[in-house]
Order: sequence, then C-alpha cells, then structure tokens
Amino acid sequence: MVFMIGASDFAANLPMHISVTLHHAPELCVESHFAWSFCYFSALSIKVIKVIEVTARFVKFSLSVAMLPLLGIAVPSAANAQANSSLATALGSAPSSDLEAFYGSRNYRPLWIQDGFVISEAEQLLDILRRADLDGMESGPELAHRLEDTIENARSGDPAQLRRVDLQLSNAWVDYVQTLRRPVDVGMVFLDRSLAPSAPSGSEILRNLADAPSRGRHLEEVSSLNPLYSELREGLASIRQNPQGRSPDAEQRLLINMDRARALPAGRQGKYILVDAATQRLWMYEDGQVRDSMRVIVGKPDEQTPMLAGVIRYSVLNPYWNVPVDLARKRVAPAVLKEGLGYLQTKRYEILSDWTENARVIDPETVDWEAVASGRTELRVRQLPGAGNSMGDMKFAFPNDYGVFLHDTPDKQLFSQADRSLSSGCVRVEDAARLARWMFGTAPRVSSSSPEQKVALAEPVPVYITYLTAGWDGEKLALRRDFYGRDKAPKQLFASNLSATAE
Repeated sequence: MVFMIGASDFAANLPMHISVTLHHAPELCVESHFAWSFCYFSALSIKVIKVIEVTARFVKFSLSVAMLPLLGIAVPSAANAQANSSLATALGSAPSSDLEAFYGSRNYRPLWIQDGFVISEAEQLLDILRRADLDGMESGPELAHRLEDTIENARSGDPAQLRRVDLQLSNAWVDYVQTLRRPVDVGMVFLDRSLAPSAPSGSEILRNLADAPSRGRHLEEVSSLNPLYSELREGLASIRQNPQGRSPDAEQRLLINMDRARALPAGRQGKYILVDAATQRLWMYEDGQVRDSMRVIVGKPDEQTPMLAGVIRYSVLNPYWNVPVDLARKRVAPAVLKEGLGYLQTKRYEILSDWTENARVIDPETVDWEAVASGRTELRVRQLPGAGNSMGDMKFAFPNDYGVFLHDTPDKQLFSQADRSLSSGCVRVEDAARLARWMFGTAPRVSSSSPEQKVALAEPVPVYITYLTAGWDGEKLALRRDFYGRDKAPKQLFASNLSATAE
C-alpha cells in the first residue's frame, strides 16, 4: 500500500528538534528548490525511497542516508528482514512459501492496495468467490463474506488491517485458481504431457496477476478458464437459480461436462483444434476465438473415438491407409474368405510382412486367412493411395497407440447425415483442404505422385478430441444423446458439486 505523506504529517512523528525544523518546510519550499518525495510504506515496513534534499538560496539543508537511523527510520535491508519475519506470521495457514516468494520478489509492495485504498479489482474477486462453489470451491461464498468484513475494517487506513486484507485477497485468489485448474481424471489421454492441465504455483498465479496490463481483464479471463467451460458454468448457475426447472439428472450431466471442459486449453493460446465426438463437429481456435468450424465423422458406438490430446506436427499427402489389426480380422479376412483374393485387388489392398518401415510386400496366397479371421494371426494390410483410399487426399497425424487420425475421406455424402458416428474410430473431416489452409497458412501441395509425402508444420498444432453431451446457449440447456454411454459412470466429480447435486 502506498501513502503520500506531507512534511507536516511526517514531522509530527519525528523528534522535537527535527520536527520543528521540518514544520517550516512549506516556507522553505517557497524560497527554495525543495524536493520532497514519497515514503512508501510496504506491507510491513517503512522504506525511504529518496533522501529529502533541500537546496535553498539562503539556507542549505540536507539529510543523508547515514542520518536515517537517527530519525528512527529503518534502512532498506533492515526493513526487508522485518518484513520477512512479520509476513511469515501474517500468512498463518496460507501457503507462506509461495506468498513470501511473490511478495519478496516485489520488495513487499502490496497487490490489492493503492494509495491507502483497496483497489476495485478486489470486489471483482469477491464476485468470483461468491459463485466459486460452481467451480468446486465450496468454501468460496463464505470466504467472500469474510473478506467483505476484512475490507470494511481496512477502510480506517490502519496499516495492519490493510496488510491483512492484501494477504488474504492474494491467498483467496491462489486458492481459487488452483481449485479451478486442478487436474480431474475424465478419461482424456494426454499423448503429449505438456498439454495436460496442471495447477500453477501460488507465486506464479500472483505474478501473472501483477504483471497483467489489466488486472480486471486478467481476473475475468482466468476465472472463465475457456469458452466452453464458462458457458456450461453459466448453465449450471441458471439451473440452480430456478428450483422449478432444476433436474438432478441435468445438473449431474452439466457437472460431468464441466469436468471434461477443464481438460481443454485455458486462457488465450495460439492455434489448436477441438473435435467434439458428441456433436460430431470440429472447431479451429486461435487466441481463444473460434476461427472456423466443420462437420466430422466419428467412431461408431462399438468402435468409439477416444478422448485424446496430442500435437499435429505434419500432414501426409497421398497417404496409405494402414488397416488396423482388428479391422483386418473383422472385415478384410472374412471378405477374402467369402469373395476370394479378387477382393484385395478391388479395394487396392496389399499385404506386408510386418509393421516396420522396411516391410516387404508379400503374396496374399501365402496368408492363412482363416487364422487371420479367427485372431490366431495378426496381419498388416494397407490400402494404396488414390481413388477410394479411406484416408482421402491427406491425413493429419499425431502419434498414438489407438490408430486415430484426422483425415480426408472420399465419402463426402456422409456428412449430410444427422448421425455421423460411422467410422472405426478415426475422425473424418468435412473439408481437409480448408483445415490444411488454416493450419499451414496455405494449402500444401503434392510434389509428385509418390505416396506418403510428409509436409511439416512450421508451428505444431495441438488437437483435443473430447465428448461434450451438454451445452448452454445462454437461454436453454441442450442435453445430447450419450451414444457412447460415458455419462453413466463418470470417473470423477468434485465432492462439493456432488453434494450440491444430491440436494
């Protein structure tokens, strides 16, 4: 907190012989070039930032740093030591190491106090805490009430009360953000660990707030988490405020989907792709905003598209389609047994010796197709590039053990269907060329007729495949068909939200 102290006010607290001299400071200012600077009162100490200097035409008067102890003013090093000791006491049960690290790094300047007053962003934080039970922070509303009392007590300007409210507001913000960003197991597989949500440290949370160009906007963006989460939370609040329309089933579905939305990127980031298997759509996000969207085809209920988060680093033009082993067993082998080897030629399939890069093409007549169909033998089957290839003209790969890609398809007519859960697990995109233009900035082109031409992205693009069976449009709740059956046995919900639902 910062107090601006005039000469007379400051002099009142000094020894008599100095006080008398400084009470004449205003008169000296008239006749002299009198430079008077702020004294900054930190959370727990007094620091004189600038030595009082008086250069008078008729009187020469100066106070040097060496005189500060004589005036009863602690020099900075002593003040810092006192602040560290007092801060540890003031923090109480708070995460003292984080708060000490943050406040120590800024010379114990307050975060929520300016010119002796609590800044307006504190009230914004109270509003966030009042509805924090929606985010799983059950103590939020009661904490907001206690902070109101603390802020009211600090209106007297008492330094101890101001110090207390600053620390408590910081601690409340840290608790809230860490609760909001706490990882929840919703069945999302993070293929790249850097994409997995994690709760930031307290010092990082406070440093980000302190460094934000607009603290109010920062509070709003962080508490929103991401657009989908914010919308679902708004729907939950609306349902809870309307007892007549409150449905335990609808509320639980909302909570399940809010947890799924927590696994998605928080705040404003660069480009990323979001695929929702439930709505069977894809969105292209950039800096927190939707830039484009298209329909997709996802896995059938018995061949579900998993929830994955990975990174696309390149696209493949003229791709092969490596038929998954289970599909070779369930589809290819029975078709060969029924129709003969001509089926392989019609579908442009070839058989490979193994799954290595140096695998050789083998004669399909040497294969025991009955053993493949029964599962006793695993077989690598791939489809050649070109017309009819299930990958279409290009695919967008992100390494995973599920055999899941985003890819083009020759069967464009399927996108007009209302239910597009038709694939074997991969995600077929409606307009692969449009998606590629957004990712690359321009459409990648083949350099020849050669298969499997890799085109690297200058900036890798994360992709998130989720499953959102609830939505809120600002007025009404949309509950979608849970055709994968994942809402029936969610892995985890916040205990506070579950208790609220049970009521």
